Amino acid sequence: MRAVRMHEDEVDIDVSLVGRLIAGQFPRWTGLSLRRLESSGTENAMFRLGADKVVRLPRHPRAVEAITHELRWLPRLAPGLPAAAPEPLGQGEPGDDFPWPWAVYGWLDGRNPVPGALEEPGLLAEDLGAYVTALRRIDAAQGPIGYRGVPLATRERFMREALAQLAGRIDTAAVTDLWEQALRGPEYAGPPVWAHGDLMAGNLLVSGRRLTGVIDYGTVGVGDPAVDLISAWCLLPAEVRGVFREAVGADGAEWARGRGWALSIAVIALPYYWETNPPVAENSRYVIGEILAESR
Repeated sequence: MRAVRMHEDEVDIDVSLVGRLIAGQFPRWTGLSLRRLESSGTENAMFRLGADKVVRLPRHPRAVEAITHELRWLPRLAPGLPAAAPEPLGQGEPGDDFPWPWAVYGWLDGRNPVPGALEEPGLLAEDLGAYVTALRRIDAAQGPIGYRGVPLATRERFMREALAQLAGRIDTAAVTDLWEQALRGPEYAGPPVWAHGDLMAGNLLVSGRRLTGVIDYGTVGVGDPAVDLISAWCLLPAEVRGVFREAVGADGAEWARGRGWALSIAVIALPYYWETNPPVAENSRYVIGEILAESR
């Protein structure tokens, strides 16, 4: 199976390539079954290796740093979290066939929750609140600046560019008004706090109606933790958002910044992935719709 190319500088990655990398650098795993996983992920290609491993390779140059970043910080964070995190089993090195670092992790069972079709949204809201709270309590000393732990204003140029591309496709006037409201709110003035940075459905695993795992720590870091509230609009229905907010303890200003992050991530992603990644585009439209509906 060959995945759709989403980025101009994306490299070709297939089973044959990954098999050669495994044989050359991890010969003990040679002979294990290997298949590409269907995924809406935009940064990495994923391959199931045997019954209990997964191989993760960056698709393009800008995704490379996230792999090494994740491998560095996961061991520090995972023990303090109530949901399972990927366990690094081996770090692959660049080679003749592939120019960047890559990694092998332990497989985590579970499935991605589906926005708008949650079996027990209240339970998931509680579990997400417990996860975010536990992550925030981990000592942030010497932690790296979060990719999205920065002020919302850093998104302004990208938002304007995306909105221009979306004219006639969404209600850009209403979205612009909401974005400007978010920018007028106060910036975070507290101490740096850990945040995952990308708590969307594709990075969450559930089983038996409960949150069991959180994956993709490429954006983890310290700063303003409001970005981890994006699940309220990316996943949770309106009737349980208050459960999540109470579990996290977010005040009005933080909640508004979290909504601003959810809006900006969705708007910026939508024109970029409109054609090349339909699941991401569909989720972006879902998020924008939820935020617009909440504001009316």
